Amino acid sequence: MKPVPVLMYHHVNNHEGDMVTVTPETFELQMQYLNKAGYRTLNTDELLSYIKGDLQLKEKAVMITFDDGWLDNYIYAYPLLKKYDIKATIFIVGNWIEEASKTRWSSNKSVPTHEESVSLIGNKQGAAIVLNWELIREMRESGLVEFYSHAKNHVKCHLLSKDDLSDELRESKNIIETQLGGECIALCWPFGRYNDGAIKTAKATGYRALFTTDHGVATERSDPFAIQRIAVKDSLIWFKKSLIIYTNKLLSGVYLRLKKK
Repeated sequence: MKPVPVLMYHHVNNHEGDMVTVTPETFELQMQYLNKAGYRTLNTDELLSYIKGDLQLKEKAVMITFDDGWLDNYIYAYPLLKKYDIKATIFIVGNWIEEASKTRWSSNKSVPTHEESVSLIGNKQGAAIVLNWELIREMRESGLVEFYSHAKNHVKCHLLSKDDLSDELRESKNIIETQLGGECIALCWPFGRYNDGAIKTAKATGYRALFTTDHGVATERSDPFAIQRIAVKDSLIWFKKSLIIYTNKLLSGVYLRLKKK
């Protein structure tokens, strides 16, 4: 079967050229392309079923993921996901969302740059730039957007002791399950940093899918505890070319081997 690119986004906003940001105009063109070209978008359960060989994909498929849970995901990305019937997975930081939920979101707030957003988080002003539970529940109820863990405090998990990491991952899982119901089965490593010990701890905590920032695609032989992704660029041309490559078994295999040299 065709490989499945797991696409990694962070911000969708009007700060063109900003770090890890795709503009709303480009994002719409990308989602429109997926819709018109007949791509199937997968959620986490479907991706795991594909990896295990239980889900047979006749059409080309991708998975859309967002890291961090930035407010612009709701303002700019969510309306376009609905418009083009695209599924997405957002990995949220438990304590950021808890803090943001203490203040009701105002639609009059502006969207800062990535650097400004990180600074606001550091100054305990996350309510201005990350999602809250009210918005998360609205997105989730659409049936298109699911939410999983990006740890409790967005820390470098490979640097924590076993006990501290266990607390970090378990508490994040518990926050999401308490607020949203259902099981939190997936974790995305903050900063993409992890090691063998961190993987063992995450497994023991009950996570069944671990997403990385390692470059690659998902296949039937992929390790569900080391899911690779493709960082998306702010370009429709790049997007189209990349999907042609990454959804082709032969092309993706050759291209990924060359990139690792």
